[in-house]
Amino acid sequence: MADLIVKPATSPLKGIVPVPPDKSITHRALLLGALATGKSRVRAPRLGDDNLSTAAALRALGVGVTIETDGSISIDGVGLFGLSAPSGPIDCGNSGTTMRLLTGILAAQRFQSVLVGDVSLSTRPMARIADPLRLRGARIEGRLDPRRKGDIVAPLVIGPLPEPHVLSETRFDSPIPSAQVKSALLLSGLYADGNTTMSEPLISRDHSERMLGSLGVPISRIGALIELDGHAFSGTLPSFSLTVPGDLSAAAFVLSAALLVSGSEVGVRGVGLNPTRSGFLDAVRAMGARIEVATEGEELGESLGVVRAAASALSGATLGGEVVARAIDEVPVLAALAARARGITTIVDASELRVKESDRIAAMAAVLRAFGVGCEERQDGLVVEGQPDGPLRAADVSSQGDHRIAMSAALLGLVADGDSRVRDVDAIATSFPRFAGTLRALGANIVVEEGRNV
Repeated sequence: MADLIVKPATSPLKGIVPVPPDKSITHRALLLGALATGKSRVRAPRLGDDNLSTAAALRALGVGVTIETDGSISIDGVGLFGLSAPSGPIDCGNSGTTMRLLTGILAAQRFQSVLVGDVSLSTRPMARIADPLRLRGARIEGRLDPRRKGDIVAPLVIGPLPEPHVLSETRFDSPIPSAQVKSALLLSGLYADGNTTMSEPLISRDHSERMLGSLGVPISRIGALIELDGHAFSGTLPSFSLTVPGDLSAAAFVLSAALLVSGSEVGVRGVGLNPTRSGFLDAVRAMGARIEVATEGEELGESLGVVRAAASALSGATLGGEVVARAIDEVPVLAALAARARGITTIVDASELRVKESDRIAAMAAVLRAFGVGCEERQDGLVVEGQPDGPLRAADVSSQGDHRIAMSAALLGLVADGDSRVRDVDAIATSFPRFAGTLRALGANIVVEEGRNV
C-alpha cells in the first residue's frame, strides 16, 4: 500500500492542467456503445479500475470492447437484443455504477446473469435498484443485507425475464435523488412496452438522459420528473463518436488546492460543465471563492470548458438541498475547505455518504479532528469550525481505502505546520491516477511512498 507524504506549501500553486476524463460519462458511453448498432469510438476515456470493470463486464456479455493504441476505446455494438449469456458471474470490482446500471440492462434479458463485486461493493445497498425494476416485471434476487433490514446486497441474480419477455410501463417516485437509480430505470426503459417515468426529490446528475436524448431516444423532463416515451422510441440506438470531458469531481481537488494555498492561481482545462454536476462551484462561491468559468464546446449533450480558481478568504456557509445533491462526491473536499473558512460551515442532506466506498461522513470527521479542526458529525452531514488563522496541526491519517478521503486529507496537509502522512492511498488511482503528480506540477511538495504511482 502506498502512503502520501505531504509537505506544507511554501509558495503559491500556479498553472493550468488537465484532469482525468469523466468516469460517469465513460461508464455510460461504454454501455450505450454496447447497445448501439455499429462501431462507436470513445476518445480520451477514463481508464481507471471502475471503467475497466464496465468494459470487462460487456466483454463477458459478448460485446467487443477494444482499447486502441491511442488510448481511445472502440465498441462493436450488438444492438439492444444482441447481448449473450455470460459463462459465469460478472465481476464488477469496486464499481457501484457498473453493477447498478448494468442491472437495468440485464433485467430485460432472456438469460440469467449474476453480478458480483469486491468486499466493499458487496456491502452496498442494492434494493434501491432492484425494487423499482421488480415493479416493471424484472427478476432480481440478492443476499439479505445483515446491516439494513429489508435491503439486499451483491451477489445479484438477475433474470431471465419471464414471458412475454417485455418489461412493463412504470412510474417510480424515488425517495432519494440518485443518478444510478434513474439511469438503471431509463436503461431498462429502452426495452419496455410503454413509458418509463421517474421523479426524485432533487435533480440528480443527468448524464444518462443527455446522452440518450442526443442519440434520439424520446426523453422529456419537467423539473425533477423525467419520462422516456417507450412507444415513440424506434428500438435502435445509433453508433457515435465522443470525446469525454474532464471530470469536474477530480477538478474540484485541484481548484481547492488553489483556494487553500495563499497566492495561488490554478486552472483546469477541458472539464465538463454539466449543471447537474456543478454544485461544487456553487458551494465554493457561497463560501466566497474566486472562481471563473468559460464554456468552450459540447460533446453529446455535455458542455465543457476551462475553470480557474485563485486563493480566497473563505467564509463559513450552510450547504444543503440541491447544491449538495449536485456536489455529493465533492462533500469531503468541501469539508476540507470549511476547515480554513472563517466561521461555521454546516453541511446537511448528505446521508448518502454513509454508504459510499467508506462512511465518508465519519471518515472525514476523523480526518478533520486529526488536523486539529473542530467538527460535529451528524447523521446527514457535518458541522465544521473553521480555522483560517495560522497553520493546521500536521497529522497522520488513514484514508480508509477511499480515494476522495485520501485526496481531501492531502489538501489539508498543504496548510499544516509540518509533514503529514495519508495512509493507504492506492484507491486514488480509481478516480485521479496522477493526483500527486498534478499537484507537484503546480508546485506542491508531495511524495509517494511504497506503492504504485498516484
